[in-house]
Amino acid sequence: MNQEQSGGASASAESLTGEHMSEASGSTLGSDIQAKIGQHLRAMYDDVVRQGVPDRFLDLLAKLDQPKVGDGPDGEGGRS
Repeated sequence: MNQEQSGGASASAESLTGEHMSEASGSTLGSDIQAKIGQHLRAMYDDVVRQGVPDRFLDLLAKLDQPKVGDGPDGEGGRS
């Protein structure tokens, strides 16, 4: 995903914290940094949710829901 697709939500940890990772290791992030990371994550995941499930996956799920030949009420069949 490029910066246009994510609505400008692409940023490195260094640009979010304003520190080098080696300097920030071992310390906790401030609430403003956590909020900014949360905004970026929501923007990325919203894009994924909007894409929906591809038709080929829906077809595969439908096939998995169909009982196999030999599946009976006694639970014996080829699937485990």
